[in-house]
Amino acid sequence: MDAISKQDLIREINRLAHVRKRTIVAIAGPPGSGKTTLAKELAAELNVKSAVLPMDGFHFDNEQLREMKLLHRKGAPETFDAVGFVDLIQLARQGGALRFPTFDRTLDATVPDTGLITSDTSVVLVEGNYLLLKTSPWNQLREAFNLTVLLDVSQQELETRLIDRWLKHGFTLNESRDRALANDIPNALFVLEQSTTPDFVLGTGPSPASRQ
Repeated sequence: MDAISKQDLIREINRLAHVRKRTIVAIAGPPGSGKTTLAKELAAELNVKSAVLPMDGFHFDNEQLREMKLLHRKGAPETFDAVGFVDLIQLARQGGALRFPTFDRTLDATVPDTGLITSDTSVVLVEGNYLLLKTSPWNQLREAFNLTVLLDVSQQELETRLIDRWLKHGFTLNESRDRALANDIPNALFVLEQSTTPDFVLGTGPSPASRQ
């Protein structure tokens, strides 16, 4: 496991993309670590056609989470359709075009078939909290990835970003702090404790709390 800068990561992905038809890159990390921002930046700066595939589209719907008595834990591993996500990533590795669900934060709901990977997409940047988990079925993802990156950020910075995220959704400071500390931070610690060793670690450092 080696530390890597964003520019070196871009060079490494470009190198891999030129020796295979499709390269699948995992960008993993705790909530608030900067996965969404980094994935979008990479997609814009790579010199091959790429697409971002977020894990968030595989959240179970709120109604289903209520039935499972897991709505208060939304964002934890058990609140995702992990089997469906694994199947999609394995399909993406095979090449060809496919659609996938995305997540609308305003609606707090998944939206089917709104994401698209075209047949000429060379690099798929998969971003999500649990891409490197050791537990089944998440651990089946590892064989589908050509490159894995774990984002590194201090717990203090994560707390700041996550509280700010809830504030931007209209919650009070106390409500935002409660949501971040009661659910988001435990999920973040779980990611760090239960993930396998990545190929590279990239530090995001102090940066705007808008990072996802």
